[in-house]
Amino acid sequence: MPENRPQPDGELTLRTQAMPGDANAAGDIFGGWVMAQMDLASGIRAAERARGRVVTAAVKEMAFAKPMKVGDTLCVYTRVASVGRTSMVLKVEAWAQRYLSDIMEMVTHADFVMVALDAEGRPTPVPPES
Repeated sequence: MPENRPQPDGELTLRTQAMPGDANAAGDIFGGWVMAQMDLASGIRAAERARGRVVTAAVKEMAFAKPMKVGDTLCVYTRVASVGRTSMVLKVEAWAQRYLSDIMEMVTHADFVMVALDAEGRPTPVPPES
């Protein structure tokens, strides 16, 4: 990406291509599909940090700045912003790499609140970083 363009914040956690089954009749990708991919990426990053099972507790405000189209590659970036006793907040950004190009545009972003769970499904402390 050129240096004068905005850059993603966080670590690339998930990449997937938007397919016709993920779109409406006009070829625009459903926002719910984008959000589901962001949730998957949050779960991956949070489980790594918690070294165990996690669930999504909340998603803070999300608005779509740009559309995704069929063929675009969705790139989801995550960053653990804060860790509490049993929960953590992840900053999540969804970027579209436009089909057959190097153009990257931010589609949306949100804070995902994830909770660590024990084997019985109860909240459990997030271990210290190793």
